Amino acid sequence: MKKTMMLMLLPLSLLTMLLWAAPQQTPLIVADNEPAMLAETLIEPETVASDLKENFAVPEDNPSAIAEEKGGENNKKKLITYAMSLLGTPYVWAGVSPKGFDCSGFITHVFQKFDVAVPHSSALQAKEGEFVARDEAKIGDLVIFTGTNPKKRTPGHVGIIISTDDDNIEFVHSSSVGGVKVSKVEGTGYSRRFLQIRRLL
Repeated sequence: MKKTMMLMLLPLSLLTMLLWAAPQQTPLIVADNEPAMLAETLIEPETVASDLKENFAVPEDNPSAIAEEKGGENNKKKLITYAMSLLGTPYVWAGVSPKGFDCSGFITHVFQKFDVAVPHSSALQAKEGEFVARDEAKIGDLVIFTGTNPKKRTPGHVGIIISTDDDNIEFVHSSSVGGVKVSKVEGTGYSRRFLQIRRLL
């Protein structure tokens, strides 16, 4: 009888041992505030867009940057080279073409070749760009003079500076005597007629 009972209880004992030895799984407990915590970890589209704009922004048109590019030394040298290629062009009153220039027409034509609009008037050109001290003049700057009467201190002639070596300014211009040519300021009548320097590039 005892032997029969033991045989009957053996399977039950084995089942109990197997259940006890099986790994226990921890029930998944979701805290009440877990949805909110999960929501906080989501990356909002607006945040992504803001980060991309900050780190990979395409710069907008910047007038000063464009001006700086136009005013590069290489561009100034090209402008001077072109102006010098016009040496010998005759003086023509109100002329603005390689067939003939007056002083301001020469300036207008040369700068127009480099996409810089300059009015055809020495008086108006004297107001273009920015004022530059004489000792800070650079190639490509405009040098403004009076007319033939130095006592009349108003703009009447203009040229393009091509050299400032040792503070001696050389400029190319269209003169009523000789057409397009190179002249110096220091040691000449232009020294008395000098008014100012203007920088357009």
